[in-house]
Amino acid sequence: MKGVVFLGERKLELREFPDPVPGPGEVVIEIKASGMCGSDLKFYRAGKGGGAASLGLGGGGPVIAGHEPCGVVVAIGPGIGEREARIGQRVMQHHYRGCGVCKHCSTGWMQLCVEGVKEVYGVTGHGAHARYLKCPARTLVPLPDELSFTTGAAISCGTGTAWGALQRLGLRGDHTIAIFGQGPVGLSATQLAAAMGARVIALDTGTERLARAKEFGADLAIDPGSAGDVVAAIRAATHGEGAHLALDASSSPQARAEAVRCVRTWGKVCFVGEGGEVTLDVSNDLLRRQVTLIGSWTFSTVGQAECARFIADRGIEVDRLFTHRWRLEEAEEAYRLFDTQTTGKGVFVM
Repeated sequence: MKGVVFLGERKLELREFPDPVPGPGEVVIEIKASGMCGSDLKFYRAGKGGGAASLGLGGGGPVIAGHEPCGVVVAIGPGIGEREARIGQRVMQHHYRGCGVCKHCSTGWMQLCVEGVKEVYGVTGHGAHARYLKCPARTLVPLPDELSFTTGAAISCGTGTAWGALQRLGLRGDHTIAIFGQGPVGLSATQLAAAMGARVIALDTGTERLARAKEFGADLAIDPGSAGDVVAAIRAATHGEGAHLALDASSSPQARAEAVRCVRTWGKVCFVGEGGEVTLDVSNDLLRRQVTLIGSWTFSTVGQAECARFIADRGIEVDRLFTHRWRLEEAEEAYRLFDTQTTGKGVFVM
């Protein structure tokens, strides 16, 4: 089979790999859709030597990219019962492998494994930008029949990550939430928060992304590049109090600080964008306003399933996130465009 490999310095290749064979406790998924996630760009842009190796993750050989897998089970290894997996089952995949038995793995949080995450599919282990993906059966999450494979791919990271952050914040329908960054994760958060009944203030420096945020349910769109004082703009839109909640999906140091400062007394803020730093005045920004600051790293297998069920039950059109559909042979063009960070989400469809 052919798989996409990030080489670093904005280069990639489509390489030949053997078709995977499942071992004990493992399955093989035939990939139907593999999403492009904003965090893929960190590996696409990494220094020479390629993605994970240049960032200190792995480095044991070329790794197939892609950590938003969705497809159909086509092979099952020894020791797997009917309730764990079956041939023809429509599935998403939780893209981490842990020890499988610790207190975190046993509750579906394999990325928090007490022994350290063993594998991140698409980063340190072969991912979904290929025809097949081999993984432990315990990492499978059923895809509801009502949902498309492309929606399942989105839930497998970007949309699921947004869901996890909103759950951590305890979002309610009477809340106003400011969402900084309207890339795939931020736009998913806008779509989900609007579906939950909240009032959404969307922020991004991209005109196209702000327009999409309005289409996805944002009540107010703000361009920090032209708004001047972003915190003042949010307070003006909330009767001088500030938002109840804020979510940063941008990783921008300035946006992170503004997310903290734009919430009202007793407000909550969640950082979900990876990497980077932030500088805060702890007393004035946090302590003396009783502000709660939360970090959120993706989701559990349970959370992934709950997100999928919510989307199916509410008829949320997650597929609208995708502005571009690609074949694997078009990967070079796909990532060149995605790298501009001006478009919507892309997905490889097999």
